[in-house]
Amino acid sequence: MAKTRSLTIIAQDPSIRDGERILTTRVAVPYEKLGPGPRGYRAHVVDYDSSQRVLYKPADLGGEASDCFAKATDATLLGDPTFHAQNVYAIVMRILSRFEFALGRRIAWGFGGHQIHIAPHAFAEANAYYSEDDRGLFFGYFPGKDGKPVYGCLSHDVIAHETAHALVDGLRGCYTLPSGPDQAGFHEGFADIVALLSVFGLRGIVARLLPGSKDDPTRVDKADLTPERLKKSALLGLAEQFGKEMSGFRDDALRRSVELPPSKDAMKELPYEECHKRGEILSAAVLNAFVQVWWKRLGSWLPSEDKTVSKERVAEDGSDAAEQLQTMLIRALDYCPVVDITYADLLSAVLTADFELLPDDGKYKYRPMLLDQFKQWLILPASSTSSHPDAGEIPATGAWERPKDTADLRYDCVHLDSLMRDPDEVFRFVWENRKRLRIYEDAYTRVVSVRPCVRTGPDGFVLRETVSGYLQTLDLEARQLGSLGIGKPKQMPDSTPVRLRGGGVLMFDDFGHLKYHVRSRIDNAQRQTDRLDYLWRNGIRDEHGRYGFSDGAPPGRRFALMHLRRSGRLRKEEWDG
Repeated sequence: MAKTRSLTIIAQDPSIRDGERILTTRVAVPYEKLGPGPRGYRAHVVDYDSSQRVLYKPADLGGEASDCFAKATDATLLGDPTFHAQNVYAIVMRILSRFEFALGRRIAWGFGGHQIHIAPHAFAEANAYYSEDDRGLFFGYFPGKDGKPVYGCLSHDVIAHETAHALVDGLRGCYTLPSGPDQAGFHEGFADIVALLSVFGLRGIVARLLPGSKDDPTRVDKADLTPERLKKSALLGLAEQFGKEMSGFRDDALRRSVELPPSKDAMKELPYEECHKRGEILSAAVLNAFVQVWWKRLGSWLPSEDKTVSKERVAEDGSDAAEQLQTMLIRALDYCPVVDITYADLLSAVLTADFELLPDDGKYKYRPMLLDQFKQWLILPASSTSSHPDAGEIPATGAWERPKDTADLRYDCVHLDSLMRDPDEVFRFVWENRKRLRIYEDAYTRVVSVRPCVRTGPDGFVLRETVSGYLQTLDLEARQLGSLGIGKPKQMPDSTPVRLRGGGVLMFDDFGHLKYHVRSRIDNAQRQTDRLDYLWRNGIRDEHGRYGFSDGAPPGRRFALMHLRRSGRLRKEEWDG
């Protein structure tokens, strides 16, 4: 039986053309016996239009070898709801498979169910979003400047972006809870990075979008292969059609963060507290590192005597660079704190996850390039081995430190097999070692995940690990913050209810021994002071006036409000991240 099936998708969006035709490709997705919708074991397309109150007939994609849109006309691709359903299903499953390959295990959705609902024509609005409460991905449509409809469900970037939100929520559910600006920016920036780098996995599309030479369209001028020229390609702009059709956005793309000039002051500036602008800093650092790696790979073989080179070879290097960098970033999620992530945390997580599989960093040295690009924004690794911003060069590692004195940890009261699967067994390990692990005892503590995984490195090395996460919460009134050394925001009433959050990730090797303990300590006074100050300044509270619980946004509308605010149609800060 085939393990995959090939389905036609639109490679980026209908505005990107191969000559006169919409640029399409076929992608491999996991094989399954689909029901009408299509409806599979992880995704269920339900094509209901809430604006028109129309339920479209469920799409039937036919047998396992069927792809009835392989030779479809552009008019069919644009106008047939069945293709729209196929397009969203195939891209969602492709991104899910990419995450599962990188992490070496199955990934659960954040809402607790097995199947995510996908609505290709959910509403007549220029928006798309993921909703945990509604267990779904929702894509809008709107009239373009020529009066013809523009569909979010036909944009590879938009679909991949929203799917990344859903997958991150499944891996780190607390990242949608009230925190600082980095956490909201992370969700947006990370989703942008996934959307953009996933296009490079379509190697044939990369070659077709590279500018051809005048004499031979299968070759590219070497003059077009500088980092500056590569940044301006159609491959590194997000949601081109949305950007062109909506006057509130840039003319050429919804976001083109790769061209954002680095600034060491941006992270402290008020405009960059907005989640999309904050996210652009993250994607700018990562995508510029990608361009530098791509350029370095090209430089290892570009002939000095030829003025043009093969498009296929250039595309191969770009695709390989993007695949490895995307894998590094996805794997880093396991090494990120369970709450209150910062960009510094993410950088240390990426460096650690990659070091575990590739200690020598391989031929092209991805890690130093990431360090350099983040440093240009004055973002240094959160690891205690990293330098102070004024201390000069960043150390070559920047990874999380392994815990000290692990020989003192008690393993005699836990069972190895259960430790790799059972949250209660992990909690017993935590409880028996709470003093040695420096875990705050007076907070409510629970183990939220136990995930065995098997990862394979670029050199074929196989790494087995178990990733466990625990979460801590502590509810108190503002007057009690001082007892923990936490500063109360100015003018906050003493009786204001606040919630503190903390937790950690326990990374065990295949023998059940602790390798890493990545913590966001609930009793870290400076972190909690900064967090509460940010929430208070921005009025991020729930409907009861409590800070740190939720923002009071309508259920299922958090990501929708974020995206509407980006277009300028919302003024009030309503993101709960």
